[in-house]
Amino acid sequence: GYGGSRYGAGLYRGPAVVPGTGGGITAVSVNQSLLTPLNLEIDPSIQRVRKEEKEQIKTLNNKFASFIDKVRFLEQQNKMLETKWSLLQSQKTTRSNMSGLFEAYIASLRRQLEGLGQERLRLEAELGNMQGLVEEFKNKYEEEINHRTDKENEFVLLKKELRELQSQISDTSVVLSMDNNRSLDLDGIIAEVKAQYEEIANRSRAEAESMYQIKYEELKTTAGKHGDDLRNTRSEINELNRLIQRIQAEIEALKNQRAKLEAAITEAEERGELAVKNAKTKLEELEAALQKAKQDMARQLREYQELMNVKLALDIEIATYRKLLEGEESR
Repeated sequence: GYGGSRYGAGLYRGPAVVPGTGGGITAVSVNQSLLTPLNLEIDPSIQRVRKEEKEQIKTLNNKFASFIDKVRFLEQQNKMLETKWSLLQSQKTTRSNMSGLFEAYIASLRRQLEGLGQERLRLEAELGNMQGLVEEFKNKYEEEINHRTDKENEFVLLKKELRELQSQISDTSVVLSMDNNRSLDLDGIIAEVKAQYEEIANRSRAEAESMYQIKYEELKTTAGKHGDDLRNTRSEINELNRLIQRIQAEIEALKNQRAKLEAAITEAEERGELAVKNAKTKLEELEAALQKAKQDMARQLREYQELMNVKLALDIEIATYRKLLEGEESR
């Protein structure tokens, strides 16, 4: 069946004996018009076709080798992704262990926070007690100030009474000195009474001044003591306020640290899930690419096989023409 090829057009062959059986070629009729332009040299078109076939086969071989390399590369990538997947699985186990450690650390921080809260309540109670003491000292100080004011007012009243007594004595002396009809020794009586009143006034004045001075010194001492107590109390209150502020700052720092740890845990979990998801996607892409490469390789192999079949048919056809030409030459 070579009549349909480009080399079999116009060629008619009669019954022939297969070469090698000893019978030779019997009846063969050849179209003379085909033998007229016949050249015994090799047709350049045949060389060109064979050269093109070689190039095609070479190209197919190169493509086949490229696909083999690509398949090997994809298999290596697949193995690498499987290794990464195993690492991610182990990291997931490690992450669960780290989660337990984080939870233990957070529980410890919570216990510290509760302890600080109790300490804060205790300090606030002490602060309330201190404020009560300050209020008590303040009330005592105001009472002492009022007592001192009362004593000063009492001293002023005593001085006023003393001046009134002196005025009365002076008036009595004037009235008695103006009574010339009486021959009583009023000068001595007046002098005696005046001396008594002056003695009483001086003694009262001295007692009042002494009492005033004593009370004044007592008030000064009490005021100084209360002032020292107030200063000490204020210093203690300021120290407590600083301590409360420091504890509040530590509590805020612990809250921030806890929030950061929780955010880090959440981020690590999300990052791990994203990495696993990306690895799965990559693995699926590589498997799809590997499947496509296998399909392409199978298609290339089919094309290669078809070309090899075409080449084999051409080689058989060329060999047949060569034998026919050799038979014609032997005739």
